[in-house]
Amino acid sequence: MSGQEDKALKLAHLEHLKAEAEKAYDGMYDSRYPTGDYTDAKDWFLESIKYAGENGFTEEAEALEKRLAHVKAVFRSQFT
Repeated sequence: MSGQEDKALKLAHLEHLKAEAEKAYDGMYDSRYPTGDYTDAKDWFLESIKYAGENGFTEEAEALEKRLAHVKAVFRSQFT
């Protein structure tokens, strides 16, 4: 596998992790009990941040950290 193929696979996996995080975040709005979706969203975002950092996607990790902070702020202001 070439370096470009490896990077493409890693980016695809990161996109999957991010999509799961966003799906859980969206689920907060569709649920009578959003705490579970919030917990899932946090877990997916944390996994995404970790994966991005471990694979050298520093800017992406920073953007995900900001997105996670936003999700936390939304939950605290709208659901608690």
